[in-house]
Amino acid sequence: MRRGVRIALDIGDARIGVATSDPHGILATPVETVRRGKGDLDRIVTLVHDLEAFEVVVGLPRSLNGGEGPAAVKIRQTTELLRQKLVAGQDNPSGTDGVEQVRTTTVRMVDERFTTVTAERMLRERGKKGAKRRAVVDQAAAVVILQHALDFERETGNPPGRPL
Repeated sequence: MRRGVRIALDIGDARIGVATSDPHGILATPVETVRRGKGDLDRIVTLVHDLEAFEVVVGLPRSLNGGEGPAAVKIRQTTELLRQKLVAGQDNPSGTDGVEQVRTTTVRMVDERFTTVTAERMLRERGKKGAKRRAVVDQAAAVVILQHALDFERETGNPPGRPL
């Protein structure tokens, strides 16, 4: 199991759910929900840097037969834009006392079938209703995505999904 903090994203049309792991890669926890629109990817880049994440795991919606529809195309495009922003930040590292600090952040895409359904069920079981549930469902879905990724790596010894 690789050590280090990971961030997961559940990217939707209106919001991006964000979750993070502990440095040992054991537990995923919610971070925040980022509104889609101007500055959304900049906020994600800031979170990646602030949390010192070495990897970003993005949920990719697939159909039951494993195919990709229009939603997957949009998420792939958004994920590529995020990857470019992360690379740009890595090309211009800022350090203290003139010492450059370069940290490479890998972006991986993983199958996210049923994550929102699972997150909705978990929140319902915990008594979250209506607007309160909608406010955190994207974070909860990101937690499900990341926890599955962590569990997969722990069980197989291989990183989850595919890198961009």
